[in-house]
Amino acid sequence: MCAQEASLQLELDRIELVPTARPPHREIEGDPGPEVRLEMCELVAASDELFAASRIELDREGPSYTVETLRAIKEAQPDDELFLLLGADQAERLPSWHEPEAVLDLATVCAVERVGYSRSAIVIKLARLKGAQKLRFLDMPLIQISSSSLRRRVSEGKPIRYMVTDEVVRFIEEKGLYSAPAAVGTG
Repeated sequence: MCAQEASLQLELDRIELVPTARPPHREIEGDPGPEVRLEMCELVAASDELFAASRIELDREGPSYTVETLRAIKEAQPDDELFLLLGADQAERLPSWHEPEAVLDLATVCAVERVGYSRSAIVIKLARLKGAQKLRFLDMPLIQISSSSLRRRVSEGKPIRYMVTDEVVRFIEEKGLYSAPAAVGTG
C-alpha cells in the first residue's frame, strides 16, 4: 500500500522491493532468511507490473548497507532518479546508519508517517546531516502495519489477510513461517 501510494505521489516508473540479506542494526526475530523474504517480495511483484523484486543485497557479501545498494543501483542505472521509501521509524534512525549523508546524496529519502514519529521530530534528528533538506514526507492513510506487527500476529494465530496479498498469506501458511498456525489467512 505504501509503495503504491508513493508511486502516485512521486510519479515513479518502477519500485524495487529489496529484502535485506544481513541487517547491520538488528536481528529479525523469527527470521526465515533472506531467500524466503525475497520469495515473498517476488509474490507481491508478480501481482503488479509496477513492482520488481531485487536480490541486489542477497548477492553481496557482508552487512546490507543501504548506501552500498544505492551506489550499485546508481552505477547500473546512472540516469535514474532514486527514491528511498522508509517508515518514519527508520527515517528517524537515519543518522545512525552507515554513511547517512551519502544515502541522502544518492537518493531522495521519503518517509511514511507512523504513530509516535512526528515529522518535526524527524526533521530535527536529521537536521545536522548534509542533504537532509531533501527529505520528503508522503501523505497517505495512516495504517499501523509493520513487518514486526505482522510477524507477531502470525505467531499469535491472528489473521493477516488484507494486510498482505493473498499469495503472501498462503506462502506464510504453507512454509509455516513465524510459527504460523493454520488460520492465519482467515479471521
